[in-house]
Amino acid sequence: MKLRLILGDQLSRNIASLVGVDAQNDIILMCEVRSEATYVKHHKKKIAFIFSAMRHFAAELLAEGLNIHYVKYDAPHNAGSLADEVARTVSRYDIDEVIVTTPGEYRLVEDIKGWSQRLGITVTIKDDNRFLSSPAEFADWAEGRKQMRMEFFYREMRRKYSILMDHNDPIGGQWNYDSENRKRPADGLDVPPTYKARPDAVTQEVLELVEAHFPDHFGELTPFHFAVTRDQAVIALEEFVDRRLKLFGDYQDAMLQGEPWMYHSHIGLYLNCGLLDPLECIERAEAAYHAGGAPLNAVEGFIRQILGWREYVRGIYWLKMPDYKTANFFNAKRALPEFYWSAETQMNCLRQCVTETKQNAYAHHIQRLMVLGNFALIAGLDPDEVNNWYMLVYADAYEWVELPNVSGMILYADGGLLASKPYAASGAYINKMSNYCRSCKYKPSVKNGPTACPFNYLYWDFIARNDGKLRGNPRMGFMYRSLDQMSDEKRQAIRDDSRRFFNAIEANEKV
Repeated sequence: MKLRLILGDQLSRNIASLVGVDAQNDIILMCEVRSEATYVKHHKKKIAFIFSAMRHFAAELLAEGLNIHYVKYDAPHNAGSLADEVARTVSRYDIDEVIVTTPGEYRLVEDIKGWSQRLGITVTIKDDNRFLSSPAEFADWAEGRKQMRMEFFYREMRRKYSILMDHNDPIGGQWNYDSENRKRPADGLDVPPTYKARPDAVTQEVLELVEAHFPDHFGELTPFHFAVTRDQAVIALEEFVDRRLKLFGDYQDAMLQGEPWMYHSHIGLYLNCGLLDPLECIERAEAAYHAGGAPLNAVEGFIRQILGWREYVRGIYWLKMPDYKTANFFNAKRALPEFYWSAETQMNCLRQCVTETKQNAYAHHIQRLMVLGNFALIAGLDPDEVNNWYMLVYADAYEWVELPNVSGMILYADGGLLASKPYAASGAYINKMSNYCRSCKYKPSVKNGPTACPFNYLYWDFIARNDGKLRGNPRMGFMYRSLDQMSDEKRQAIRDDSRRFFNAIEANEKV
């Protein structure tokens, strides 16, 4: 008899650990355990989403006639960890093998590797077949390369799966339309709402459980409208393609106050837990292009996020762990400011992004990178604290995707392994790509002093204090030539403003 363990981010009927399942003899184990819900204090909506999706998936497998052993979080004898629940189940049945698909986090893989000795039976860890490139394939692609840039990996993936291709050439004559995807948000944009599911009895029970057991966790639990079944997730995908994809390209970098969802797909959480398959999302968007439903710049941009970036960061993660987790190129040590939890700051861009994160367990990629992440980078925040924050606040966050995005893309903590330069920017960028600055105490046009946007002087303080590490980067040459041309008085003003600001956040004053 085989015990097939299904984790909370493996809710796919085609998952490797369910291939060849014997309905008569195999047991499928699913469990909600304290160790996974609390190793970081996950957003309340994230826990509710995963638990509800797990329960719905288990019900579907049960309706199929499979033998499901499901352990709810508040079950009287819940052992509290995956390892202990597996051991408890093995002791109850005549199990000769445990089968599990590779988890999305290194710490869990290392734990499972020790189960065989502990249990005295075979434990088989299968490759995760939901991804379009395996860690071994990525390692082969990366071998011998001085730089591992996503763009070139993405082109290989386009060729491999024949996506937006005209024989061996990209449709439209170029691989990447990112330069067309940076329009400023126009006034009066009519942004279609995101998909909203109505919680059923199963979800309502989970919401009550989360409120009772995780009251001190970050975020707002209600209103809750995430899809929790595959059928609902497919509807969410279809609504994106039909209503928002056509303008996703133009405005994918845009931010508007009061519009947290914009034209993005909001399907990352469904992809990352298995309710949607990456190739079906890619092919659905490609079909929309061929049918005339969406322009090439929008479709290519969306596909690049999944076929390129998502696969690329996963490859980096498995190639470079466990050392990647401790990378800290800038030796950044400043503690995460309290406003990342409370949203109590006079910097309107940060207030908006943290508030929406608390409400939705979601922020789109420019909010994560160029507001929340940009501040973390130029303020020199500790990578461990920043990674912990990103890991717990977003419903789509698992370490394989969170860590490379934060340590590599946002913080440049890996020293340029993933990104060719730090994504640091002054207030001018946020002012260009959003309307946040209109409602802010600080002015992006003012460079120094009490009314200056803190991003302005913190940006140059970041450039100056990391001179020894960044001046040699060919993509940073213009910034250092500009720094060299500054007067001594200007440099001193930057240092003074930055010191005053850092003193204020360390004293927990409202900045």
